[in-house]
Amino acid sequence: MRLSLYSVFSVLSVAIGLLGTGLFAVAPAEAQDYPVRPIRIIALSSPGSGPDIVGRLIGSKLAEAWGQQVIVDPRPAATGIVGTEIASNAAPDGHTLVIVTSQAVIVSVMYEKLPFNLIRDFAPITLVASTPFILAVHPAVPAASIKELVALAKSKPGALRYGSGGSGSPPHLSAEIFKSMTGTDMLHVPYKGITPAMIDAVAGEVQMLISVIPAVLPTIKSGRLRALGVTSAKRTALVPDIPTIAESVPGYEFIGWYSLFAPAKTPAGIINKLNAEIGKSLSTPEFRERFIALGAEPSTSTPQELAGYLRVQTEKMRKAVKDSGARPD
Repeated sequence: MRLSLYSVFSVLSVAIGLLGTGLFAVAPAEAQDYPVRPIRIIALSSPGSGPDIVGRLIGSKLAEAWGQQVIVDPRPAATGIVGTEIASNAAPDGHTLVIVTSQAVIVSVMYEKLPFNLIRDFAPITLVASTPFILAVHPAVPAASIKELVALAKSKPGALRYGSGGSGSPPHLSAEIFKSMTGTDMLHVPYKGITPAMIDAVAGEVQMLISVIPAVLPTIKSGRLRALGVTSAKRTALVPDIPTIAESVPGYEFIGWYSLFAPAKTPAGIINKLNAEIGKSLSTPEFRERFIALGAEPSTSTPQELAGYLRVQTEKMRKAVKDSGARPD
């Protein structure tokens, strides 16, 4: 009986040892073989939008490196909620990825009940790029700097109107954070998109707006709007002559950003392989120039850094949404 038990114990020990060896071998093998079929990148916005274009740029490099087709799948329905749910339920094998942006984080804190959790249900891969905004005013506004704008707004509470692309949009929340940090009172006028907001700003129907750089820069260069500051913490190479808002309002920062995530439980080997390949692509001058042409500054990170960044941004957007009273349109 003792011999029998010893034999069973020995067999189990060997089996467990072999199993352990096999388990340790799985991750590298998966990463080495990956990808084994086309990769889908879900963009939570319409075709031709920033996330769609960023997805295509990344996809072209991955396809070139690995010889597998990369398909960008735009899913703008329900402010990207449908696409995010699809991505969260996809197999965690690296063949379905999703572009997560600052807008996706805003959506995640604006809606009380969602079928996913950005932090719990996704595995971070890397930051890809950041997009500063520009605060611009109509030329008739008697303010040539952020300090003068703050003084003007404080002298006339509620008199200045600012336009945005909609309630809860990044430009809306960036303006609300500006108001909170400066103690000013300005009226928000939401539009269905940045273009009509821009038209009314040029016409003087609203006195101010905050917009992505590519959309507003032509009107600034033509003199139809006056740029007062960029929303990034440091001056951006995209418009190096425009000061930051933070130079007058210490600590102010609000940027749009693009990042890549996979479904939770995607093997670390696959995550690291994607991270390394995308980082290598973003380091090339040709690839960086293509992003800069979009008004975005290339930026990479480790998966761990992106996880921390997502948590910080989630809490920042949660507070901004609460303070602004923004609600889903």
